[in-house]
Amino acid sequence: MKKIIISVGLLAGLLRGGYAQSEKDTYEKRKLKIDEVNLVSSYYGQDGNNSAVTGGIGTEKLGDFANSIDLKLSFIDRKSRQHSIVADFNIDHYTSASSDNIDPLTVSSASRSDTHVYPSLSWSVKDDARHTTKGISYSYSTEYDYQSHGINLSFSKSSKDNNREFSLKAGAFFDTWTAILPAELRPSGYGSAAEGDRDPVAYKPRNSYNLALSLSQVINKRLQVLFTVEPSFQQGLLSTPYHRVYFTNGSHTVEKLPGSRFKLPVGARISYFAGDRLILRGFYRFYNDDWGMTAHTVNVEASYKVTPFFSVSPFYRFSNQTAVRYFKPYAQHQATETYYTSDYDISGFTSHFVGMGLRFAPPGGMFGIKHWNTIEVRYGHYMRSTGMVGNSITLAMKLK
Repeated sequence: MKKIIISVGLLAGLLRGGYAQSEKDTYEKRKLKIDEVNLVSSYYGQDGNNSAVTGGIGTEKLGDFANSIDLKLSFIDRKSRQHSIVADFNIDHYTSASSDNIDPLTVSSASRSDTHVYPSLSWSVKDDARHTTKGISYSYSTEYDYQSHGINLSFSKSSKDNNREFSLKAGAFFDTWTAILPAELRPSGYGSAAEGDRDPVAYKPRNSYNLALSLSQVINKRLQVLFTVEPSFQQGLLSTPYHRVYFTNGSHTVEKLPGSRFKLPVGARISYFAGDRLILRGFYRFYNDDWGMTAHTVNVEASYKVTPFFSVSPFYRFSNQTAVRYFKPYAQHQATETYYTSDYDISGFTSHFVGMGLRFAPPGGMFGIKHWNTIEVRYGHYMRSTGMVGNSITLAMKLK
């Protein structure tokens, strides 16, 4: 938590200076302007005893410290269309005791800890005359064992009274994975991917194609609904090469899963404005894929304004999923099976996520900085029926 406060405080100081400079310039006369800046710092920690790295048993302990900043700019063109540009930069640093067991005989394997960097850039054009918004975005992600390039296209059209909106998003992600194998299962001359190891390793592709269709409708001044369908298709290396699987005969190998997967989530969201102080939100999602998994997720949240400038938001999420047909626990697979995994993330379980958010938005700004108009703190506790638990805390602020 101390790291989170320090990092956000430093960013706030830098941005305060940046805004002070813009006020002295002829900023308002420029076509391109800063709409807002969002800063988020978070920490997530978990522990459990079903690590896929060691075949479905062993520590799942993990800690992740993440920071992100996004800058939103806009301008109006000669046709009175609003252009929005969003530059987003994210960086996570994690430590994973389970991943360290890829190569347990060394002091530390290549994946004991790592930094994940993923920037993105998006551009959208809103045409009020035609009630349409079009957009495109590019994203890049890199970590110790993969690199990813993503492209997304979006289109939305609203009704003349803006009470109804249809939107479509289509995206493709092209990933390259480093096929890191457990130490005892590497062929002679196959590398570990650790720093300083010059032995070669294999690189495998994984491509993902996503489509999202949504329809939102304002029923009345208090009630809004949204329906979504988000099919996706993946192809390539969908198993994780350093996940071990143990067979009933005592032998073991690496996880093996099909080279394609089709997913179909369908969801509905409802927002109810119960007076000036209380907003109730609910969400339900049904999920099914061709690996045999079916899942149901229900999320509820209430946002209550204690004062005009301070609100609290308790939330709760329940999820239940069935296992994919290729999952079995430690040492329960037969060596004759075609596909096999002991990854409890795709096993059958129920989970609960409960927490609270606190939001401050004083009219004069935070700590005398008038552009710093919002700060929010959220804490969540995660519980899984397999015994895994996690805790997260997030600190977010907005400058406008």
